[in-house]
Amino acid sequence: MSSPPSYPGIRISGCRALGAEGGNAESLDRLLPPVGTGHSPRKRTTSQCKSEPPLLRTSKRTIYTAGRPPWYNEHGTQSKEAFAIGLGGGSASGKTTVARMIIEALDVPWVVLLSMDSFYKVLTEQQQEQAAHNNFNFDHPDAFDFDLIISTLKKLKQGKSVKVPVYDFTTHSRKRDWKTLYGANVIIFEGIMAFADKTLLELLDMKIFVDTDSDIRLVRRLRRDISERGRDIEGVIKQYNKFVKPSFDQYIQPTMRLADIVVPRGSGNTVAIDLIVQHVHSQLEERELSVRAALASAHQCHPLPQTLSVLKSTPQVRGMHTIIRDKETSRDEFIFYSKRLMRLLIEHALSFLPFQDCVVRTPQGQDYAGKCYAGKQITGVSILRAGETMEPALRAVCKDVRIGTILIQTNQLTGEPELHYLRLPKDISDDHVILMDCTVSTGAAAMMAVRVLLDHDVPEDKIFLLSLLMAEMGVHSVAYAFPRVRIITTAVDKRVNDLFRIIPGIGEAAQALQPCMRARWVALGGPTTHWPAFSRELWRPLLWDRRGPRWQ
Repeated sequence: MSSPPSYPGIRISGCRALGAEGGNAESLDRLLPPVGTGHSPRKRTTSQCKSEPPLLRTSKRTIYTAGRPPWYNEHGTQSKEAFAIGLGGGSASGKTTVARMIIEALDVPWVVLLSMDSFYKVLTEQQQEQAAHNNFNFDHPDAFDFDLIISTLKKLKQGKSVKVPVYDFTTHSRKRDWKTLYGANVIIFEGIMAFADKTLLELLDMKIFVDTDSDIRLVRRLRRDISERGRDIEGVIKQYNKFVKPSFDQYIQPTMRLADIVVPRGSGNTVAIDLIVQHVHSQLEERELSVRAALASAHQCHPLPQTLSVLKSTPQVRGMHTIIRDKETSRDEFIFYSKRLMRLLIEHALSFLPFQDCVVRTPQGQDYAGKCYAGKQITGVSILRAGETMEPALRAVCKDVRIGTILIQTNQLTGEPELHYLRLPKDISDDHVILMDCTVSTGAAAMMAVRVLLDHDVPEDKIFLLSLLMAEMGVHSVAYAFPRVRIITTAVDKRVNDLFRIIPGIGEAAQALQPCMRARWVALGGPTTHWPAFSRELWRPLLWDRRGPRWQ
């Protein structure tokens, strides 16, 4: 771990005070809840763990403002872990506010904010009774599930998908539905006991302690617990004097010496925020990877891998390839014969799924020894944009198949693939996954999609990569990085040109379908003056679901 641009434990003075007029630290009277207004109704307040900063966010999906560049090398393995920042400090010291200021100043995509509040242990009935009467110490290290915190942070740093509990502060219990987090370039982990465990400390690349005056912290806690969590003022003060203040003195304040940077006055300390942001940017620059160039220069003149299966080149298949490769072919004919090939490809791919012997009784009362699918479920995942064109063929031959989507686009400046959006079905790790893309040239986008599935715990040998046409380079790239992924296509071409297009190739398969997509775009309310053509800048207002694009 490289040290931050300062000596460990350095205390950085702020350039402005927390308060507004007069330079006061903060007006305590202004922060106190109004007197004589009665208690506010109880609200369901839950712990917050999320990814920032999204452009569009709904209850079911998030579309990010910028793509996530490769987090793995040409071997398909993660070569650099996510950069983890630990934010410690007393209760109501402003840790979350500082975290959000860092996120805003960083201005990089795929930042995960992980709150320690999500990891309170499940209370026993006796502890629940104590908590209801403000007699349970939530500010003690034993109140937190450090084993779950450490395993979650490890998986996030490794680029894996994780499920995080959501804690309900009004009932002092975990909610049934856990939140899924995935895809972190930077992880900001904040909590009062962020530095209280040795193993946890070793996972943090940068440690920041937010030091705020105890009076201000008390007032903030009063305001928060009364107005947001439905507590009474006597109970809050009782809990503060009995548990919060003694725990801060015994367990939290001593960890200040472990911090790389101490930030007095929290969110008002812009000097410290700027210094932190500069260091994180320098760390991210060191972790940048170039995958496509490495793929283009690797695996030359190697024999095709055994995991590759090419659809038998019958006269019918050869004839359809002749039609879709001919530049004089009309759009309607291209679509018709492409769809025929796609269906043949899907049916060919299904023969590689595991089957087991089974016996059924026929209407004539006789037994028939046959075969049945030996897996749990089949899930299709299309790599947008072109992969979506293969979904109808999959649905035509697989009843009730689940569909997921991954949007990957090439950065025009760097030439690298970038992950913009994904929506995968729940419990996909138990399924056989058919990953679909119309063409695979260098294999960069396909590798990224496979890496996403592996990060969601899909076994490598349960992934089937299907493509209408592949280049030898792409086949080698995927097979070398993921030797247990089954690669299935209708044809393999020899070369890729300087623009990474397959030669002789079939052109842009999805481009031929754009008039259809444009019609759906307009029908769904998309502005005709801003037809995105799936460009980097204009695709973002389009939300994808299993029924296709939807304007929102």
